[in-house]
Amino acid sequence: MKLPREVAVMTLPSATLFPQALLPLYIFEPRYRRMLADALAGGRMFAVAMQKPGCDREKPMTVAGLGLIRAAVNHADGTSHLVLQGVTRVELTPAVRYRPYRVHGIRPLETPPCDSPAVDALVTQVRDLLAKRFQLGLPFPFPVFSQPKSGAGQMPPPSLPAKEILHYLEHLATPAQVADLVSCAVLSVADDRQKILETVNVETRLNHLVRFLLADLRRQSQKKS
Repeated sequence: MKLPREVAVMTLPSATLFPQALLPLYIFEPRYRRMLADALAGGRMFAVAMQKPGCDREKPMTVAGLGLIRAAVNHADGTSHLVLQGVTRVELTPAVRYRPYRVHGIRPLETPPCDSPAVDALVTQVRDLLAKRFQLGLPFPFPVFSQPKSGAGQMPPPSLPAKEILHYLEHLATPAQVADLVSCAVLSVADDRQKILETVNVETRLNHLVRFLLADLRRQSQKKS
C-alpha cells in the first residue's frame, strides 16, 4: 500500500489507533466533516493522534496511527459514523496547515524483524496474563471484530468468548500484532496505550505490555477483594 507524504490529523483525548485494529468514530465537528469528505474523495486515509496531556491548546502527540476508512455512513444532519482501520505507526512532522483541519507530514515507523526466544517467552507470558483476566471475569472487547453501530461518540466493540479470543491470538502472524491488538483491547490507561504505540522495538513493546497487564491485574484483584 502506497502511503501519502501528508495526511489530515484528528486529535482526540485518550485515543490510540494501532495497526490492524478497528476504531469506530462518530464525526460531528464541522472541520472533521470536511476532513472526512476530503478523505473519501482522495486516498481514504487520515491519522488519529492522542491529545498531548496538559496542553490548553490542541496539540497532538508526535506518534500517531495512520488509518484507512473501511466504512462510512453519512446522516441527514451532516454527521457520520465510520470505521477506521489502523495501517501503521507514523511520526508526525511539523504541521503543513491548521485550517480547516490539521495536516501533517508523516514518517512511517516500521517494526524491525524479531525472532528470538525472549520474544517468544514474552508472548507466552502475555497469553498467560490474559487467561488470568478471564479467570477474574474481566471483559475483553477485541477491536478487530467491531462493527459500526448507530449512536454518538466512540463506540466500544462487543466482547467475545475467552476461548475464541485466545484461539485468535494463537494464530496472529507476528509478536508485534499480539502486542498491538492486546494493548488496544485490554489497556484502559491511555498513557499506557500511547507508550506501546510509540515503542517500535517488539521485545521492548512486549515488556511494556507485560508490565502494564500485571499492574492492571493487581488493580482489578484489589477491587474484587
